[in-house]
Amino acid sequence: RQRVLLWGVLLAACEAAWGQLRYSVPEEIPKGSFVGDVAKDLGLQLPALRDSGVRVLSKGRKQYFALHGKTGHLVTAERIDREQLCESVPECVLRCEMIVEAEMRVYGIAVEIMDINDNAPSFREAEKALRLSETTALGSRFPLVEAHDPDLGRNSLLRYELSGDEHFSLAVQEGPGGDQRPELVLAKALDREEAAFHELVLRASDGGDPARTGTARIRVTVLDANDNAPVFSQAEYTVRVPEDVPVGSTLVTVTATDADEGIYGDVSYSFKKITEKASEIFQLDSETGAIILVRNLDFEEGDSYELEVQARDGGGLSDTIKATIIVTDVNDNLPDISVRSALSEITEDATSGTVVALLYVQDRDSGANGEVRCSLDEGVPFRLEKSFEDYYRVVTARELDREQLSEYNLTVRAADGGSPSLQTSAVLALRVLDVNDNAPVFSQESYSARLGENNLAGALVLRVRATDADWGQNARVRYRLWEGRVRGAPLSSYVSVQADTGALTGDVKLTGPLDYEERKYYEVSVEGKDGGGLSAHAKVHIDILDINDNVP
Repeated sequence: RQRVLLWGVLLAACEAAWGQLRYSVPEEIPKGSFVGDVAKDLGLQLPALRDSGVRVLSKGRKQYFALHGKTGHLVTAERIDREQLCESVPECVLRCEMIVEAEMRVYGIAVEIMDINDNAPSFREAEKALRLSETTALGSRFPLVEAHDPDLGRNSLLRYELSGDEHFSLAVQEGPGGDQRPELVLAKALDREEAAFHELVLRASDGGDPARTGTARIRVTVLDANDNAPVFSQAEYTVRVPEDVPVGSTLVTVTATDADEGIYGDVSYSFKKITEKASEIFQLDSETGAIILVRNLDFEEGDSYELEVQARDGGGLSDTIKATIIVTDVNDNLPDISVRSALSEITEDATSGTVVALLYVQDRDSGANGEVRCSLDEGVPFRLEKSFEDYYRVVTARELDREQLSEYNLTVRAADGGSPSLQTSAVLALRVLDVNDNAPVFSQESYSARLGENNLAGALVLRVRATDADWGQNARVRYRLWEGRVRGAPLSSYVSVQADTGALTGDVKLTGPLDYEERKYYEVSVEGKDGGGLSAHAKVHIDILDINDNVP
């Protein structure tokens, strides 16, 4: 096991530079077991890794791996059974992605699950009954039930042994796929009057250390003569069916005939070899040979099934053929859009190309039915970019302007290549934050007013007003006089402006009332400044009106 882990670490170091890590671990290791040092292999620092919002996502419905936040190690999230995940697959590889949200980056991780000898050979039938004629010729061979060991290599099925009776010996033939097929060989003539039954034990052993074994009992019943075996009408049956074929449908009917009469000519059908998964999907009518669908097919779970069907007559003679059922894909899965990471707010001065969302898009169908095209609403300042494999990024296409539109509901659509095409969509809500990019604007460039002399302090002269297109504090305008002097005194001694309302009022508290005979008009400048420091100015001209306040 240490050699396997060392090989996984060396392989990961070679592939890390390409954004793809690869490790290998034995199956059935406990939850939380070490898989690989992801932080080291990617050159990531642990403090930065913990603050970057790192997630590990498996490709599929189950999470088999997790990232240890303190060490940066990839560990198992639960116990992994290679035979359950990768039935009949020589190389079992689980794939996942590590997403670093702060960097909007994705790293691919492949973990090969190595086989251990955790399964003993087993027979689908613990007891096998054979009925043989006493005239059966010496050297006749009879296929026996095969043992199944889901392990690989030396851990899989290695040899068979037969014990129990001198009348029979064991021969093992190699099938087309390299599998071992045990056959019972008649080594000594049968005599029903001497022995009507023979009890045998077939033992299957694997090559593990220590080896595991499984047994099946064989009971041979000696019958009177039966000199014709059943013969199938075809050497092999192949049928193609769509995955949406209704449950209860007859997919194919196999037919065998026997030239004998009576019970020796009656043929019954059974599965000689079938996987546990296929046995839950297909049922064989023992009388008609019809293979019937008993559970819905799913192309994404299995695209072909090979079944071995045996026809046996009443005398125990048999013939075997292979029936292959090929499942064709139907466009029955909608594309799926998963938002892996997204912003909810963005400033209006964000540069073009800023990433606002990371999406994962997939379709479980195959071929054209599984090819997905993604699109974004037209006329918005955003675009879609292909990222890593099935990942897409939503980025800004140009600068934003909050004053034109302060919120976006971006609709991302995914459509597959099926006919008709299936579509799905996801909505991203994004709020544009204000930047102080607008200065106040006065309603008039200049203002004028007429005020009688000898006015009272605090009398309202006029009101100036400036507006700002920004938001919040950036849009709040405060006013003040652009200071000057009159007769050596500050202008504010004569005129003042309220900072919040913009009301321009005369103020004679310091030097006395305004006097037409001394000055007939005043010109002042008012400044309006927003909360962000941008400002504007307006001119105010005040004419002083004469009042008959002087005697001749």
